[in-house]
This record gives sequence, structure tokens and C-alpha cells, in this order.
Amino acid sequence: MTNEPAGGPDPLEERIVESRVLHEGYYLTFRIDTIERADSSRATRDVAGHPGAVAIVALDEQERILLVRQWRSPAGRSMLEIPAGTLNFVDRAKGVVEDHAIAAPRELEEETGYRADSWRRLGEFWTAPGFATELMHLYLATDLRPAHDEADRLGPDEDEHLELVRMPWRDAVDAATNGRIVDAKSIVGLLWLARLKDAGGA
Repeated sequence: MTNEPAGGPDPLEERIVESRVLHEGYYLTFRIDTIERADSSRATRDVAGHPGAVAIVALDEQERILLVRQWRSPAGRSMLEIPAGTLNFVDRAKGVVEDHAIAAPRELEEETGYRADSWRRLGEFWTAPGFATELMHLYLATDLRPAHDEADRLGPDEDEHLELVRMPWRDAVDAATNGRIVDAKSIVGLLWLARLKDAGGA
């Protein structure tokens, strides 16, 4: 979906005329794009290509949010976050990724050990559109049940070390507004939940 002004194309549109890949990692691709504006002037943009991700606001029967605490090396600290994960490539060469509706249940189970019988897609948002292509898909998961005893229980990735934290949803929203939770996707998800609660929709 684009936000074009009524009556025609966006006069601010920047067309990519050249793209140079600097590094291609497992998920991220770092490149420099040369763009051309409507007036034919050109500039460069540093871009971190990302396949997209999912984030889940998981609410249990006691009205508690399931959060995970993990160390974030770029921030140099541990953070409380809602469960989330990157979309897997189906065809990397063509840039095709899995459906986010498939990824969300997997990431919830891997990070928390819980499955959800009820899912609701809340929306999507760009995490850092100034330099990254990551589009985050946000879900609300309810009717939770543990998957701990299931033979096919999914666990965290090998490089993930997580602590599960349960917090009453009002306390979690407070933590998102008083600086205890500083992760952007978690703040978005928790404030979205608060809006739904206020409107009687969750």
C-alpha cells in the first residue's frame, strides 16, 4: 500500500537506478542504492535489506503478557520484549519469504513454549524505514496452552538465550511508557493492546 497524494504519483518518489551490494549475511543484505528524483537529481542511500518479521502480543488466561528477556549486543544490555522473529526465506534468490501467518505461531512457540488457539492480526509497521526494509507484522495471540510436553515442541534458535517473563498487561503497558520496556516493537504492540482494551476489543 502506498501513500500517494490524490490525483497522481508521489512527487517525492525516489527511483532506484543502481544498487551495489556490500555484504550479504544470513538474513541481512547491506547495499548502497543510487536513487533518482523527479527532477533528475541523484543521491545515494545506505540500505539494510531485511526479509521482514513477526511480533506477537501473547495474552494468557490470567490477563498476563508473555515477554522474553534476552541480551541485545548492539544495545549492550538485556531487554524485555514481546516474542518476535524473522521471516524465513522460501527462495532467497528471488526474495520470496514465508507467509507471516505461518511464522507467528512458530516464533511464539520457539520463544515462549506456548501455542495459541486464537490469532488476530493487528497490523504492520516499518521498524526503521530510514535505512532498513524490515516490515513487522503484529499479532495478538490468546487462548494459550503450553507446548512443553509435546513431542514436537519447538525451542529457541541455537544462538538465542531467553528468559520467559509473565506480566499483568496493565503493568506491561506501564513498563512501555515509563522506560522499563524500550524495545520499539514491544512498545507498539503493548500500546496497541491498551487501545483494544480501552475499546473493549480484547
